[in-house]
Amino acid sequence: MQFQTLISSAQLAAHLQQPDWVVVDCRFALAEPELGAQQYQRGHIAGAHYAHLNHDLSGPVRPGQSGRHPLPAVGAIERTLGSWGITTGVQVVAYDDSGGTMAARLWLLLRWLGHTAAAVLDGGLPAWQAAGHTLSSAPAAQTARVFSAALNNTLLASATDVAAARTDAQRALLDVRSAVRFRGEQEALDPVAGHIPGARNAPHTDCLQPDGSFRPAAELHAHFDALLHGTHAGDCILYCGSGVTAAHTALALQHAGHQVPRVYAGSWSEWITDAARPVATGNN
Repeated sequence: MQFQTLISSAQLAAHLQQPDWVVVDCRFALAEPELGAQQYQRGHIAGAHYAHLNHDLSGPVRPGQSGRHPLPAVGAIERTLGSWGITTGVQVVAYDDSGGTMAARLWLLLRWLGHTAAAVLDGGLPAWQAAGHTLSSAPAAQTARVFSAALNNTLLASATDVAAARTDAQRALLDVRSAVRFRGEQEALDPVAGHIPGARNAPHTDCLQPDGSFRPAAELHAHFDALLHGTHAGDCILYCGSGVTAAHTALALQHAGHQVPRVYAGSWSEWITDAARPVATGNN
C-alpha cells in the first residue's frame, strides 16, 4: 500500500522500522533559516533525515530572474534524495511543525520527479508527540541509493502560463497567501506588495484545523468547489510567495479528491522581477 497524500501518526509508527520507508524532517522558519536544523539536532522522529528548504529543496536564487525558492536542478535533487536512501519503491514521509507547509514542498518535488509514494504526516511533529511517540537525537543512518527522476512537468506552470490563465474564464488562478498580503496591505518578504490580477485569494491556512491537521476530505472538497466556481482543479494554477505554501494547497486538493493542479513554482517573488507584469491590490 502506498501513501500518496497524508499519513497519520499511528500509521507511521506501524511502519517506521521498515527498510523501504524514509522519513524526512522538513522543519524550517523563513525568519530563522537555521532554526529547523537546530531543532532536528535536539530531537526528531527516529531515523529521519533533515531537509533544509534553502539548501536541499531549492536551487540558487538568480537575482532579478527567479523567485526566493526556485526549484533545485534535477541532478542536484536526485543526489540529495539518493543520499537519504530514496529510490523507486521507497515510501517517503515528510513532516514539519507548521501544519505541513514545509513538508508539502518535498511532497510536490517528489511528485514532479515522478515519485508518487510520498505523504505528509498529518498534524506533523506536534501530532506525533501528542500521540505519545518519542523523539531521537541520533543521526540518521546513511543508506545511500540511486534516485532517478521521471519528470512530470505537467504539475508546473510558468509565468507565461499564469499570464494566459489570469484572463481565461475556463481556468482559475489561486493565490494562497494571507488576505493581507493578497490585498497588498502587508508585505514583509518581497519588495512589491499585491497580487497577480485575476487571482482569487485562497489562504492555505483555510485547509487546516486549529491543531494543524488537515480538514476532513469532504470539507475540503466543498471548500475548493466554492473557490473554483466550477473550474476543474486540473485547470487551476496555484501560487504563493515563493512556491512553498502553494504546494501545501496542491496537497490539500488531492487529499480532498480533486486532481492535483499546477503550481507556479516561481510564484509572486518571481512574477515581480519583471516590471512589465501587472500587479493589483485590494480584493480585485
